[in-house]
Amino acid sequence: MGGSDVAVSEDDVRHVAALARLGLDGDRVQSLVGELNRILEHMDVLQQVDIRGASLDPDAAHGLRMREDVPNPIPLHREREAFAPAMRDGFFLVPRLATHGTAARGDDEGDE
Repeated sequence: MGGSDVAVSEDDVRHVAALARLGLDGDRVQSLVGELNRILEHMDVLQQVDIRGASLDPDAAHGLRMREDVPNPIPLHREREAFAPAMRDGFFLVPRLATHGTAARGDDEGDE
């Protein structure tokens, strides 16, 4: 792709902006046209790279073995129960905030 080839035009940018319901001023449209065309030029350069004979296996390329992806729980210094005043069915029970109490709502529904 040479400097005179334009892959993305102002009309393209305005069309996509309209689809996305974006308001763009003229300066921003010009800027986006330039940015998008530079990205496409870079992609053209990458497509010209000869990758024949290159291994697609990342482990083989570096001779590294990857460890098995197994989640390991992070142990706590204290039991979960030590973090809250009370627990029920595995959930923390915490005091109701004053702003959510009966004084703020004027009813008794929120009390436990």
